[in-house]
Amino acid sequence: MPASPPVLTERRGAVQIITFNRPKVANAMDAEGSYLVDRFVRDAEADPRVGAIVLTGAGDRAFCSGMDLKEAARTGPGRGLVPGAGFCGVTERVIEKPVIGAINGAAVAGGFEIALACDMLVASDHAVFGLPEVKRGMVAFTGGVQRLAQQLPRQFAMEIVTLGRLFPAERMQALGVVNRTVPRGQLMQETLCLAEAMLENAWDTIAFAKDLFNRSMDEPLGEAIARGHADADRLMRSEASKEGIKAYAEHRTPQFRKEEPQ
Repeated sequence: MPASPPVLTERRGAVQIITFNRPKVANAMDAEGSYLVDRFVRDAEADPRVGAIVLTGAGDRAFCSGMDLKEAARTGPGRGLVPGAGFCGVTERVIEKPVIGAINGAAVAGGFEIALACDMLVASDHAVFGLPEVKRGMVAFTGGVQRLAQQLPRQFAMEIVTLGRLFPAERMQALGVVNRTVPRGQLMQETLCLAEAMLENAWDTIAFAKDLFNRSMDEPLGEAIARGHADADRLMRSEASKEGIKAYAEHRTPQFRKEEPQ
């Protein structure tokens, strides 16, 4: 019987689901798997029928436990880092389309770095998060430490970074890292409901909002507002904006295009 591929992908409606598929090793990704995730994500980005991407793991033990340390012991660490894009092609770049993490179990080490790179997270109530690299003489340098520095208060972020402890989904939700925590049997249903509710809006407008948000994270407020004004004319003259305004005036639901313009 041929071995199962390390990563699976399927499209449900306008959502591309990419699954880490090495449950016997807690969905640790070897170099092959890391590059395959990168390929599937880029394929989804290029497909105009795809409005959002969901990342998840096979089984209910782990979302992703980071790089395959057994492979790293044999061949040296870092082989799964995609140049210019990081672990699994996710942790060191901004993906244009919205990415939702369906956290079905432990999201640790590189798996937590991937989760932090997502735009939204839905977590099973048994999921845990952490960066245990320090316990192995390493640091989560491909986005984990850096995103924690941007997203969390210093004191709690430093506890994650320097102690290597794991924290439950409820705690991460309280800190704003996780959007919602659900029973494990409802994880994918809840994640797809979130994605589908988002994709009822105009896709090009979602892309505009995500781009403006990401750029604003690194800019002083005045410059970020100026950027919004600079692009506002293009946005307000778009077909989506015209349809949204017209639908409001006519007391009806907007009929937005459900795929990206070619």
